[in-house]
Amino acid sequence: MNVTLISHTPSPEKLVAAAARLCYSDSGAADIMDNMTDEKAAGFVDMLASIGHESPMEHAVFTFAIEGISRACSHQLVRHRIASYSQKSQRYVNENGFEYIIPPEIEAVPEAKAEFEKQMKAVTESYEKIADILTEHHTSEFIAQGISEKEAVAKARKKANEDARFVLPNACETKIVVTMNVRSLFNFFKHRCCNRAQWEIRELAIEMYKLCYKAAPTIFKNAGPPCCTGVCTEGKMSCGNAAQVRELFSTLRDK
Repeated sequence: MNVTLISHTPSPEKLVAAAARLCYSDSGAADIMDNMTDEKAAGFVDMLASIGHESPMEHAVFTFAIEGISRACSHQLVRHRIASYSQKSQRYVNENGFEYIIPPEIEAVPEAKAEFEKQMKAVTESYEKIADILTEHHTSEFIAQGISEKEAVAKARKKANEDARFVLPNACETKIVVTMNVRSLFNFFKHRCCNRAQWEIRELAIEMYKLCYKAAPTIFKNAGPPCCTGVCTEGKMSCGNAAQVRELFSTLRDK
């Protein structure tokens, strides 16, 4: 897994503080920004967090480039609807010899890993075979329509990918660019940094959190699963390890 923060709103903490301050000021936003010191911004952001006033947080956005995650993970990721996504297309990108993600629990058991890799090899062969068969079939159709052989083959390969992808597994590696505003990130970290989240998206969420905290520590110092700032909200489904989770996030903030 490789997660990179490729862009974010300049001076996000000043922006959030200025946006909130505007609600109580006759001055314009630009003037408020000009007169907003780092210390004032930190104090204002702390005050917003203490009273749960999160709407000004929506003005700051963070964009991540994510590689080396599975389609199973990306399917969970895109359920967070207040965000923007651009993902590698299995329709337009040929997946011959595709990379795949092996879950740690499978990796740790040689017999399970051997079976998993055998199935990945079989799927790879099936994908390539289906794509070749469909390419040949569509090429004949396009030539019959009067399209040149060179153009027909190119069009046929693209069309073949569209249907051959149906055999690809959840383990198939994908790449995606994600943009979220701070308020959406708070929600994302609340649910996906929790011990009860699926292992891969939890790993992703923690990597994203570390990047956000480094860029805007005052904004994100209280972000994370609910047990970091209060009590666990999972009820009977709680992992029972709140102390360890708090220690983990305390360590992440100290790095």
